[in-house]
Amino acid sequence: MYKYYKPNIVRRALNLWPPFWGAGIKITYISDDFRAVDVNLKLRWWNKNANRTQYGGSIFSLTDPIYALMLIGILGHEYYVWDKQADINFLKPGSSDLNAKFVISDDCIRWIKQQTAAGDKCFPEFVVNVMNADGDIVAKVKRVLYVRKKPQFREDGAGSAGDISSDEVHQ
Repeated sequence: MYKYYKPNIVRRALNLWPPFWGAGIKITYISDDFRAVDVNLKLRWWNKNANRTQYGGSIFSLTDPIYALMLIGILGHEYYVWDKQADINFLKPGSSDLNAKFVISDDCIRWIKQQTAAGDKCFPEFVVNVMNADGDIVAKVKRVLYVRKKPQFREDGAGSAGDISSDEVHQ
């Protein structure tokens, strides 16, 4: 699988994936290193709610499974990566096309690798803003992931002189 896990292949495959395609979700950009992803959600007659704005489930779907796929691309086959938990805070109606920009920092990746080196589980948290066409925040989505190094790739012993605390991780 990882042989074909390239940004352009992942982008094309997800844009053809029925849950995204049917909801009007389109990935417009994935950086070569998987550290940045841009996603759009079209406002169509079939994804409007009773108030004629974006259906909340489509807004939530726009963020799933982006961070997990990014970490799979960054960390590779040595790690298990799963979505664990998510919640959404709707701030205003989505009455236009929407977009979200996902970013994972170098500090976050270092922290994840440090936390998982000996096989421990790690639960990084990410927050993404879903924006309307005017640049206003429509929803904030918090995603918690499960990350763990696979047994055959774990080190003997954890920690080193440049440990990073979770307070230093900026997403």
